[in-house]
Amino acid sequence: MITKKATGLVALAVGVALPLSACGGGTTGTSTSSSSGGSASAAKGGTLYYLTKRPAEHLDPQRTYIGRDLADMGRLWSRSLVQFPVTSDEKKAVAPIADLATDTGKSTNGAKTWSFTLKDGVKWEDGKDVTCADLKYGLSRTFAQDVITGGPNYVLGYMPTVAKAYAGPYKKTGQDAFDKAVTCSGKTITYNFEKPWADFPLAIASLRAFDPYRADKDQGDKSNYAIFSDGPYKIQGTWTKGTGGTFVRNDQYDPKTDGNRQALPEKIVFVEGLTNEIITQRLIADSGNDKTAVTDRNVPPAFYNQVTGAVAARSVNVNSPFTDYLLPNFNTMTNVKVRQALAMATNKTAYSTALGGDKASVPAKSIVNPSVPGYAANPAFTAPDAGDPAAAKALLQSAGVTLPYPIKVTYPGGTPTSDNSFAALKDGWDKAGFKTTLVSLPDTYYDVIQDVNYKGGDVLWGGWGADWPGISTVIPPLFDSRINLNAKTNGQDYGNFKDDKANQMMDAAGAKASLDEQNAAYADLDKYLGETVAYIPLDITRFYFLYGSNVANYLVDPASNMYPDLGAIGVKKS
Repeated sequence: MITKKATGLVALAVGVALPLSACGGGTTGTSTSSSSGGSASAAKGGTLYYLTKRPAEHLDPQRTYIGRDLADMGRLWSRSLVQFPVTSDEKKAVAPIADLATDTGKSTNGAKTWSFTLKDGVKWEDGKDVTCADLKYGLSRTFAQDVITGGPNYVLGYMPTVAKAYAGPYKKTGQDAFDKAVTCSGKTITYNFEKPWADFPLAIASLRAFDPYRADKDQGDKSNYAIFSDGPYKIQGTWTKGTGGTFVRNDQYDPKTDGNRQALPEKIVFVEGLTNEIITQRLIADSGNDKTAVTDRNVPPAFYNQVTGAVAARSVNVNSPFTDYLLPNFNTMTNVKVRQALAMATNKTAYSTALGGDKASVPAKSIVNPSVPGYAANPAFTAPDAGDPAAAKALLQSAGVTLPYPIKVTYPGGTPTSDNSFAALKDGWDKAGFKTTLVSLPDTYYDVIQDVNYKGGDVLWGGWGADWPGISTVIPPLFDSRINLNAKTNGQDYGNFKDDKANQMMDAAGAKASLDEQNAAYADLDKYLGETVAYIPLDITRFYFLYGSNVANYLVDPASNMYPDLGAIGVKKS
């Protein structure tokens, strides 16, 4: 989400955590098998099951930053001004089309000003019209960073003057500044940014932060799981964290205002709290309700030899837009040589092998995914993929610290795959002179480490994917301290990195006139981040998914981070 160019929401796909990220723009996923579900006939009706392990941390549109949840919400119940097409064509998939708006927006003033006009006939689940005021109020919530925590905060960087004056709709301070920046005239909403935002429609389609929100439904932090729909489905009852919830048709949704979401199943049941192993066993067995089930959880390596024949025909193995990495905590790891030693000792090969080898993971050379235009391997990371414990120990000794040097490493654990992958990293670090204590967070993860006062980790795992094709959605969202750090949260900067030179380089890169110039400037910034060891790249994740034999129109969509696309998937006719 986590977005993504950085947002890219979003989580360790191979059983570790869900990466922050919304869209996987530019990804070139390739399947290892043809999908029988992709050509199967489907009709409206039936019940689709979505099996998963990790609970949704947020279902508040302005707070959600996990790629899986951003994608699912956008297809089911939280509509945007524009959306991504339901298609397997990778180029078309990342070109926004109209959703709530009549078109994909009109820009003026050098792309600093954007206007959208709402369609007629778009309603909330209680029958009231979705209005311009709802769109404006939704965005206003992002400015309340002490209440609406954890979500994408791009807009703060494009409205820095407003962000300094305005504290969101709960405190009311600076309301005039926000009202000048975001205006309503009838059904038309206009956003006045302080710098160009040429790809703003991509941000809208990728994230839920720009979705409408009804002021009379807002309970601040208590709205985290309060689902109020303007899409094809609505929640039946309530959502229960750790258990899930059931979505049924929203009778106030008019498909004539959409034309993209197919909304085939009668019900969609989300089941949280299952282990990856249980999910895989059930989908291999393919009985009962599991015949109409999909998942966002990868096949664990121990089950690879069972994915053959008819089971393999119900699998996909695709490249993901996500890169996993480590963040030294700059509040505790202040010695750059210690951070350099950690990077030198990191055994990315063992880590990827523990995750399942090349079906699941390949070592990374940068925090930027190779699918993003302008990608370059970071030259500051000179260690071999298997690490170099001897060279790392020499760096530790030159740092003047006592060996073994103690570190706590926080990661999203709870599965054999994730625990084994970090055990492999611990082995390399300990050989280099560290004394490593692993801290596993088997339940929710990001909401814990985003607490700026979290004391549990000297090193923290992170996962990220570009929200749309551009490095500007990777590096600034992760490392710009001006939009991340405050007294309560570190935003997406879990390592509490704060560097004036890096911020200046971000500003200079963002001001470049052409995309090529911008990418080159961001590559220089990436090198600087590597030299200061603001992060350590780990791997590029791959997705290895199974689905039931009665699932039809199975699709993983580049615009939804290669997760199952609920805008397309249905249940086979009986």
